[in-house]
Amino acid sequence: MLTQIQKVFRQAKQIKRALLWNYSYATLREPKIKSWVPHDDLGIQEGVIKELKKNDFNVIKFEINVSDYKHYMSKAGYHKFPGYYDGGKAGKFIEKSLEHYLAAKLLNLSKDDVYIDIANADAPSLEIYSKLYGCTVYRQDLIFSEGIHGNVIGGDAANMPVKDEFATKMALHCSFEHFEQNSDKGFIKEANRVLKKRGKLCILPLYLFNQYAIQTDPSVLSKRGMAFESDAILYCAKGYENRHGRFYDVLHFVDRIRNNQGDLKLTIYVVQNEKEIDQSCHVKFVAFFEKTG
Repeated sequence: MLTQIQKVFRQAKQIKRALLWNYSYATLREPKIKSWVPHDDLGIQEGVIKELKKNDFNVIKFEINVSDYKHYMSKAGYHKFPGYYDGGKAGKFIEKSLEHYLAAKLLNLSKDDVYIDIANADAPSLEIYSKLYGCTVYRQDLIFSEGIHGNVIGGDAANMPVKDEFATKMALHCSFEHFEQNSDKGFIKEANRVLKKRGKLCILPLYLFNQYAIQTDPSVLSKRGMAFESDAILYCAKGYENRHGRFYDVLHFVDRIRNNQGDLKLTIYVVQNEKEIDQSCHVKFVAFFEKTG
């Protein structure tokens, strides 16, 4: 039971957090909305799919094999990583595990692959992929020291310290949306350089919306704020706890990604039954690239 003093301190902390959020929100430029991006609205998703087809994207429906996902989970051993979503017990874990499963499935990982987990931040997907599929694995992230240290690649994902055609497979699990400014464009160009011919890249979820939007939590921004793109509407979400989450409309996706993909052939997969895994799952769109040149 909380003591009366503890309750007072908790209430004071909540009030301080709310005041900070409102102050930070007020400093942000327009247009802005106090809301999470409603990207999981079925009507909006259908509109996005129509726009993708209208703009000549290769759009394919994808049905999750639920029993195969369960088999993956029985072998993965997330409980051995207590620091990762409490070993699989914490909220949002099911979505993350589904992302790991879908990427491995679409990439068709094998012992012959050299795989880079981009923006990994010490997620156990690396160890799990190595164990289940036998591939050679590397983890990459901006938070790691620059350079290559064993199987750790530190620095900017748009400028990796590896040779041309270094890897056969790469994936990003719920991280591409956090690439700020022009780092999304830069990474797609870099992936074209780093992948071998017929190499594959999987980005999931790919966050698509009917507006070009950036989701942010004003409470985590520095006092200097952040230079968001002027043509993006800001969705300010309490509890998001991230500086930047990019949601492409189709035209911006064409300009920023398709126009910079070089020899990468793009397919958009539309997941049909993610809610069969769990109602909390939200992965709907997946960007899948294969290098043809």
